[in-house]
Amino acid sequence: MKVLKNEPLKNHTSFRVGGPASAYVIPEDADELKKLIIFLYKEKLSYRILGNGTNLLVSDEGVPGVVIELRSGLDGLELLDDRRDGSIRIQAMAGTLLSRTALYAYEHGLAGMEALRGIPGTVGGAVTMNAGAYGTEMRDVLESCEVITREGQVKTLPLEALELGYRHSIIPESGLIVLSAVFRLRKGDPEEILKEMQEYQRRRAEKQPLDKASAGSTFKRPEGHFAGQLIEESGLRGYRHNGAVVSEKHCGFIVNEGSATASDIYALIQEVRTKVLEHTGVELTPEVKMWGSF
Repeated sequence: MKVLKNEPLKNHTSFRVGGPASAYVIPEDADELKKLIIFLYKEKLSYRILGNGTNLLVSDEGVPGVVIELRSGLDGLELLDDRRDGSIRIQAMAGTLLSRTALYAYEHGLAGMEALRGIPGTVGGAVTMNAGAYGTEMRDVLESCEVITREGQVKTLPLEALELGYRHSIIPESGLIVLSAVFRLRKGDPEEILKEMQEYQRRRAEKQPLDKASAGSTFKRPEGHFAGQLIEESGLRGYRHNGAVVSEKHCGFIVNEGSATASDIYALIQEVRTKVLEHTGVELTPEVKMWGSF
């Protein structure tokens, strides 16, 4: 399998920041991944899993140990059999982009993933964090997923075993890696499916800073509130820390205008949290995952 030493992670994250990984490994398929995990477990070596890097902030110093990229090797889609209840299933490998999976569903006249079309991450990452948009979450379309354990065992877990909640699953805390996922969808009108996808895309482009380097929504939605609204009410629209800026277009996004470091982005996240707490009494929790030392 491909192994890169001291690979800059800024080349693999949507924030476009981040120092090197000591070893950056790209398995060619699920079998190679399994062998790698067994080897790392036996050698007691630490590792991290990288999908599309769209919900991740890596420190400027980078991270020690092994980073395993799934996007290149674990990529593929398959249409499965019809069910008696009229549903049709799609199996997607963990490294497959969720947007590509949603388009694949549309191409086969399958409804249910329209709102997920604009999420830029991989299937594995989306399942791990129960990604969602516009009222649809992964748990609404997911039937099961195949995972690999720390010891290299492959298991199939049904939806209910994943304990999916708001941006949560048992996958990270259990040390599991998603290999593939099966989605249960329904037959629909291709024209209507496409129309819905285009409408969601229009709404995204209208309200979100898609032309800037970011990691999507920076903060989780506080119960009873919207993070972007709280940030705006706290007078932080356009607030900056060097090249890191609270988006003028959507205050729930922190963007890299091109010159920001990971430290700049992290500092801005903390400043926003402090000021929002002081102004509104609500504590914001970052949705973005953080690797390394800050």
